[in-house]
Amino acid sequence: MDNETVSKNFIENIIDKDLEEGVYDTVHTRFPPEPNGYLHIGHAKSILLNYGLAKKYNGKFNLRFDDTNPTKEKSEFVESIKADVKWLGADWEDRLFFASDYFDQMYEAAVKLIKKGKAFVCDLTADQIREYRGTLTEPGKESPYRNRTVEENLKLFEEMREGKYGDGEKVLRAKIDMASPNMNMRDPVIYRVARMTHHNTGDKWCIYPMYDFAHPIEDAIEGVTHSICTLEFEDHRPLYDWVVKELEYPHPPKQIEFAKLYLTNVVTGKRYIKKLVEDGIVDGWDDPRLVSIAALRRRGFTPESIRKFVELCGVSKANSSVDYAMLEYCIREDLKLKRPRMMAILDPIKLVIDNYPEGQVEYLEAPNNMENEALGSRKIPFSGELYIEREDFMAEPPKKYKRLYIGNEVRLMNAYFVTCTGYEADDDGTIRVVHCTYDPATKGGNAPDGRKVKGTIHWVEASNAGKVEVRLYENIVDEEKGVYNKEDGSLNVNPNSLTVTSAYVEPELLKAKGYDSYQFVRNGFFCADIHDSKEGAPVFNRIVSLKSSFKLPKA
Repeated sequence: MDNETVSKNFIENIIDKDLEEGVYDTVHTRFPPEPNGYLHIGHAKSILLNYGLAKKYNGKFNLRFDDTNPTKEKSEFVESIKADVKWLGADWEDRLFFASDYFDQMYEAAVKLIKKGKAFVCDLTADQIREYRGTLTEPGKESPYRNRTVEENLKLFEEMREGKYGDGEKVLRAKIDMASPNMNMRDPVIYRVARMTHHNTGDKWCIYPMYDFAHPIEDAIEGVTHSICTLEFEDHRPLYDWVVKELEYPHPPKQIEFAKLYLTNVVTGKRYIKKLVEDGIVDGWDDPRLVSIAALRRRGFTPESIRKFVELCGVSKANSSVDYAMLEYCIREDLKLKRPRMMAILDPIKLVIDNYPEGQVEYLEAPNNMENEALGSRKIPFSGELYIEREDFMAEPPKKYKRLYIGNEVRLMNAYFVTCTGYEADDDGTIRVVHCTYDPATKGGNAPDGRKVKGTIHWVEASNAGKVEVRLYENIVDEEKGVYNKEDGSLNVNPNSLTVTSAYVEPELLKAKGYDSYQFVRNGFFCADIHDSKEGAPVFNRIVSLKSSFKLPKA
């Protein structure tokens, strides 16, 4: 990571102090997504942080949809977010809420501010409000409507609610300080007119609260104690505190900010993902090349691997970025002892054992995972015709090559020793068939006379092999060019991000159902695609290759 982590527990230190000093007697957190897209890996950090804190302090965790902007929100996104949060293991129990559940209370809160002389109806246009706001070095100008009477403001706000004004014609603004060094405190808009059908409240409302006004009210109504959000809200904290103070909540929540999780060379921006989907470059928000939580799940990542990843990233006050290789490290570590190791040939050539009894098929015992005996064993068919990987034979091998070449003896995994005797090739030199002989005494992969072989290769018996579709992935973006094109801001898409091929697999793999995952010997970890797999005809997505140069950073 690029920046030093301040402390994994800086939020816990604040919570400990609050509990010791009696500011709160419990811990109540929430995850508050806006339902305008699918969640990505960065959101996983927020979900697991908020849920983890509630769990650690025996507190409560809410899932709340911040649905105050009906222009971009859909029920489809609500359902996908619920599925993602549940899959990650964060349990909101019976505490599923919507900001829109509180629209009546928010309206009353706005009326309260008007009555206190702390809010006013303003007729300036959006452009004029921007113009009046001032700059970072110059104070803003007060709106000519700032000193309307309480009675006039109440009447106008009621008329806004009744639909007497068009979109943008009038807004309700908090009356704070146009000379504040914090731009967010310069009489921010807290309500606007928007004639939109809302996915939850329908056409009941034609005015909607702004996020900065709504959010602290939602937290206070739900009894949230620690409102944990990302660093870009740090400048909004004074407004958050102002809202809960002016509305006189007895136990106001406290906002705490932490750094977002940035992954190198990935696309998380909703507008970019939307474009990839619309242009047909990916096949939806859960395309396995993306890092939405749904995409990671479809590709074969596990909740445990993502929890481990978030834990390794830590919680920091400083923005930093993490190498995608760390996420791959976490899934390898999680799967290597949990999943069976099966044989699949991705680039096949035929291996013919000339002295094996013709027409015979025998069944050999193979362990499902040599590092985890608890996964048991299976029977695999073996005969005189097999498929092996093209790279496991060379007509003219370099020095130190330990696999098949004429005259060399290798072990067929869980089977026999074989010695290469020749090969057949097309006119262009492409090798089609490799010939060998086997030693029947070496069944199980060891020689009674104690002789050793240096190479072991995997294989699939030809007559019982299943042929399946396999998808191999690279990064969706061109890593050498970077994610975004500097000239026009477009994505630098990697044209080789998806390779679709077929593989010969041992019969057991034909039983795979969506989300079932395996290690394919030497080829990586693979997962049966949830959408495209059919009974007896799974489609496999490569989750991750087996090897990486990634090393965990030293603590």
